[in-house]
Amino acid sequence: MSQTTKRALAQSLKRLMARKPLSKITISDITEDCGISRMTFYYHFQDIYDLIEWICLEEGGQAIQGRTTYQTWQEGFAALCRATLENRVFVEGLTHSLQREYIEFYLLRMTYRLLYDVVEELSQGYNLSQESKEYITNFYKYAFMGVMMDWVQNGMKESPEMLAGRLSRMTCGQLLLAIQNEADAPL
Repeated sequence: MSQTTKRALAQSLKRLMARKPLSKITISDITEDCGISRMTFYYHFQDIYDLIEWICLEEGGQAIQGRTTYQTWQEGFAALCRATLENRVFVEGLTHSLQREYIEFYLLRMTYRLLYDVVEELSQGYNLSQESKEYITNFYKYAFMGVMMDWVQNGMKESPEMLAGRLSRMTCGQLLLAIQNEADAPL
């Protein structure tokens, strides 16, 4: 029941964002659209931004689920782009509002989740510290997030598969090289 209510609140917020800017949407608007009480909203979320974070992490997590290996990260990235495209009005509403940092935060968390398992997989057999793995993952997550934000700001014209393919060509072998270099670096 809890997930059903959260999904209903998410759909209400998305419907409202199709009609007006986020800054003009209140919790009362969401609960009225959803047909629930304000208390029910507050049982699940602290505020609208908490709901936004839940939407981003829930839908992004579903998109990349099971696609975080070296062989599948491109599929995961493309799926994340498709989820972004499917929620275009919501995403554009966030990026054009003062709350743009929420979409950036979401993209950073999703790309970190996507890339960390790849770095972990590729670093097998190398003497690489946890700190080094996190550093490499963070370096690439910012690059991926930057590419994705540019894609969003430019109207999401390229297909998700094309975007993932371009990223794959740019990083082909580079992750392993970064791991090797970091493992060989003096302490």
